[in-house]
Amino acid sequence: MGMKVAVLCGGTSAEREVSLRSGAGVHAALRRKGWDADLVVIDTFDGLPRRLAPYTVVFNILHGGPGEDGTVQLLLELMGKPYVGSGPLASALAMDKVEAKKAFQGKGLATPPWLFFSGGELPSFLARAKELGFPLVLKPRREGSSVGVHLVRSEEELPAAAEALAQRYGEFLVEKYVPGREVTAALLEDEHGLRVLPLVELRPQGRELFDWTAKYTPGACEVLCPAPLTPEEAQRVAHAAREAFLLLGCRDFARVDLRLSPEGVPYVLEVNTLPGLTELSLFPRAAQAAGLTYDDLVDHLVRRALSRLPHAHKIG
Repeated sequence: MGMKVAVLCGGTSAEREVSLRSGAGVHAALRRKGWDADLVVIDTFDGLPRRLAPYTVVFNILHGGPGEDGTVQLLLELMGKPYVGSGPLASALAMDKVEAKKAFQGKGLATPPWLFFSGGELPSFLARAKELGFPLVLKPRREGSSVGVHLVRSEEELPAAAEALAQRYGEFLVEKYVPGREVTAALLEDEHGLRVLPLVELRPQGRELFDWTAKYTPGACEVLCPAPLTPEEAQRVAHAAREAFLLLGCRDFARVDLRLSPEGVPYVLEVNTLPGLTELSLFPRAAQAAGLTYDDLVDHLVRRALSRLPHAHKIG
């Protein structure tokens, strides 16, 4: 095809291992589709422009940290390299749970009640947090894949969990736990616009949250796709997910995680602008349910990135 594709993976975040698995899958798929693709594993971001110079297009599948928070996206913009996924601003907004929450609320999207600890007196903050009512979910401001997430069921458990997050991250969110069903929506842009792929319901085995263990341990979570929702429930979830995607200004693809309350209200939890593409990942499962194979999904995303090149350089 006369074009070289860099599959960017690894990185320095807590999600490095997941990114390496996503990268290996994407690279293999591109090779099967006939692309001249190289796996570019990142251990440090030093010298990245030089490493990416030979490539026409970048399939960035770095999860978390500078790879997903808009930093690498901004670098690629400055280099004039087309790349898969959302731009710098949408990436930064989605990764920052505080700014994303403010955006959801401003748009009138349901999101669990929350408080933000930015430092200072922890005891006085926890006194306010208790007023949200238990259980509570504590999470870092800027981590993905449920890294650092704690479910706190009682007042006695709260100080230790909060102290741990404050020491490790300096700031964190406290969110009211919404009972109900864990649903995720994979969104994909194509020539017809923005599609919500078949919804996925997650039923973690023996745990209340779709946490790191449930996500990355085979058999730890029952995955139902399409999700067994009523047409009305599915419509409400898909609408909320689409609104969140458009609100943050996402591009190409993203995954929106939600809780569907017993009353049928979809609460938006967060938007993932670089969802996992491993063998266990939810996005490829949703694509498969829509009749799109893993290889075709990866090929489609690269072609979308290339379509942003000046016309003379586009593929035929």
